[in-house]
Amino acid sequence: MSETHVPADYVAEKTKLISDEIESVIVGKRSVIELALTAMLSGGHVLIEDIPGVGKTSLAKSLAKATGCVFKRVQFTPDLLPADITGSAIFNQRTTEFEFREGPVFAHVVLADEINRASPRTQSALLECMEEHQVTSDGVTYHLPSPFFVIATENHIESHGTYPLPEAQLDRFLMRISIGYPGLEQEIELLGRRSAGDPIAALKPVISRDELLRLQAAVQDVHVDKSLHRYIIEIVTATRQHPQVNLGASPRGSLYMYRACQAFAATRGRTYVLPDDIKYLAPFVLAHRMIMRPDTRTDFATAEGVLGDILARVAVPVLS
Repeated sequence: MSETHVPADYVAEKTKLISDEIESVIVGKRSVIELALTAMLSGGHVLIEDIPGVGKTSLAKSLAKATGCVFKRVQFTPDLLPADITGSAIFNQRTTEFEFREGPVFAHVVLADEINRASPRTQSALLECMEEHQVTSDGVTYHLPSPFFVIATENHIESHGTYPLPEAQLDRFLMRISIGYPGLEQEIELLGRRSAGDPIAALKPVISRDELLRLQAAVQDVHVDKSLHRYIIEIVTATRQHPQVNLGASPRGSLYMYRACQAFAATRGRTYVLPDDIKYLAPFVLAHRMIMRPDTRTDFATAEGVLGDILARVAVPVLS
């Protein structure tokens, strides 16, 4: 529970301000912006899987700038080392001692750009950061700043020179989303805005970092009915039992689903979660945690399609 009471419409009012500011850069993608904000408010991380040039990096930069957060970017390449991300001990000749020099992961919003281009060893450097918000170097633990939010991007079309993300890495992302192409009118508007210069440079913080922390605390007060606890677990359990799924969502997926629904309801000005919130968020929170059976490729089955089947079969609780 948060220490100070926050009005029901406070989170909705602030997230609208943030979304409006970001939409001046990311044109016509309001729902994507709101999903990224939902993940941020719930303390999770986002994997953006899409083709190049649709605004993945711009979304990360805009989100950091609009919320008054420190932003750092890591370009993942095959020769990138774990210490290049987390930091390492450097010998100081003046003091004749080793001193820890922080890596780019020490920021509020970290963009892991093209994360699948680095080796699995380097990718795994983010595991402790994302889950425990800390870095351990030479037996010493260093805590990351708060809030801490990772946005990772990957191009799912190109496979040359890439390494698939291991399941343990995927499971640490609260959501996997896609931006997609803009519509005709939106792309025309985008050309007009870009012709006058970079719109990200004109962005202003609409909330402070302390206000963001207050929003994150406020979403924890959103009520989730006991029947919805069971509803979430029944959906997650069904992913583990579906004949087309080799490995279903983990208990972490259930917990992230719960937190995401709280944050999403708060952005809508509600103090309670609805079944529709769960049904809307399920593909973004659960699909990337499901490993399909190899033989389902011939049936053109996808995790999103299986989830749609599951949501249609699992009984929706009736709230009083």
